[in-house]
Amino acid sequence: MKQFIIIISTLLITALSSMAAPADSLTKANNLYDQNEFAKAIELYESVLAEGYQSSNLYFNLGNACYKNGEITRAIINFERAKLLAPNDEDITYNLELANQYVIDEIEPLPQSLFSKWLKSIINLNNANGWAAISLICFVLTLIFALIYYLSRSLVLKKTAFIIAIILVLVSISTFTLGQRQKRDIEHRSYAIITSPTVTVKASPNAAGTDLFVIHEGLKVNIADQLNNWLEIRLEDGNSGWVQNDVLERI
Repeated sequence: MKQFIIIISTLLITALSSMAAPADSLTKANNLYDQNEFAKAIELYESVLAEGYQSSNLYFNLGNACYKNGEITRAIINFERAKLLAPNDEDITYNLELANQYVIDEIEPLPQSLFSKWLKSIINLNNANGWAAISLICFVLTLIFALIYYLSRSLVLKKTAFIIAIILVLVSISTFTLGQRQKRDIEHRSYAIITSPTVTVKASPNAAGTDLFVIHEGLKVNIADQLNNWLEIRLEDGNSGWVQNDVLERI
């Protein structure tokens, strides 16, 4: 119980700290963007990130500035980071799709089960901090209805309070699990964007390994394993192989 409260509180504190970005710096960066000073806006946005602040809006604005400055791959990286923090944001999704039109590789994803699609859609209804907030609220309400159950002398009220408390517990556990899933995706950073113009994927973590296929800048890949400075990547179509870690940037 105590560990549950600590984890939820940590998520909420992280959310509050991430939203406390310097208003002056962001205003200046936004003004530079409006004045078409995209390179200067990028520099200022990145200086805010370097101070330890992050938010979906910050990454989204940085992605827009990179896109306007002709830095498509950097735009994709920042749009993906924004999407991690706000998975259901339509503006982020639209701009990411717009930037991905410049990616050479057209990968046909493997079909997903209906359950996987349903679970992903549920998870993406909120971000990690949002799920944590809902979970904490339901947990507090559970305690209130539990108190009503123990103090009430009315049998009807006791039954009602008990049922509501059980429902709230289930909702609290479910939303907590969804929040942890979102938080894990953010922390593990298992996806990356190819940053080199052309990359030859190898069959083994060795420069002398057999060439499997070629991919290009801007493509999103999943990092499955690591051996020294080599990373095993997997594409959405199921193909996999090894590349050196300096040809990509983790989302």
